[in-house]
Amino acid sequence: MNDPLLLVTELGAGYGEMPVLQAISLKIFAGEIVAIVGSNAAGKTTLLRALSRVIPCTGRIWFGGREINHMLADEVFNLGLVQVPEGRQLFDRMTVQDNLLMGAFRRTDQAGVQGSIERAYALFPALEQRRGRLAGSLSGGEQQMCAMARALVAAPKLLMVDEMSLGLAPTVVDLLLDVLVDIRSEGVTILLVEQDVHSAFQVADRAYVMETGRIVREGAASELAEDPEVRRAYLGA
Repeated sequence: MNDPLLLVTELGAGYGEMPVLQAISLKIFAGEIVAIVGSNAAGKTTLLRALSRVIPCTGRIWFGGREINHMLADEVFNLGLVQVPEGRQLFDRMTVQDNLLMGAFRRTDQAGVQGSIERAYALFPALEQRRGRLAGSLSGGEQQMCAMARALVAAPKLLMVDEMSLGLAPTVVDLLLDVLVDIRSEGVTILLVEQDVHSAFQVADRAYVMETGRIVREGAASELAEDPEVRRAYLGA
C-alpha cells in the first residue's frame, strides 16, 4: 500500500492549561473518504484546528510526506490541506462570487481559478443562480454549499469538512454527501468530521470514533456501522 497522504502520531492539543486531545494517531490515504465521528465535545473540531496548524500541538503530523508540525496555517493551506470550518465562516457582506474568489487568494493560475469556480458552480447549481447575492442572505444550506465551494476553489488535496450537516434539512445533507462522492471521484481526498454518524457512514470508506479526546474505535465504516457499541451510542440501535 502507498504511504498515507496524512499521517498523525501521538497528537495532543488543547487550549491554555486545558488538554483536549490525547495521543491521537490516524492515517488517511489518497482517494479515501475518512470520517471522524463522535458526540459534541469529543474533540473533533480541536483535532481539525490542530491539523490545520491553527492551534499548537504535540506529537507529529505528516502531510504529503512532509512533516508539518513546524508550519503555519497558511503554509499548510498552500500545500493543499484545506478546511471547511464549522459554522461556515463566510464573508456575509460579500457576494457568493467574491467568497469563492477568496478561496483562491493564494493561487496565481488565473485560468485554473476560473475553471475551479465554474466547476464549483456545476457542483452547486443553486449557487450559480445566486452568484451576485450577498452570502449573508443565503439559506443555511446554500451557505454550506458556498463554504464548500470556496474551499474547492483553493484546489485542495485533502478537504477537511467540519460538521457539514449541522442544522440542515435531510434533503440538503443528502445533496452535500453526493457532492463529496463526486469530489472524491475527481481526486480530492476527504476527511469528514461529523456528529451525525449515520450521514458520515453513508459515504465514508473508513472511520474513527472519538470520545473525550481519544480515538476509541477505528475500521471500515461498514463494519463500525454494525458494531454493537457504536450502534448503541450513536445510531439509536
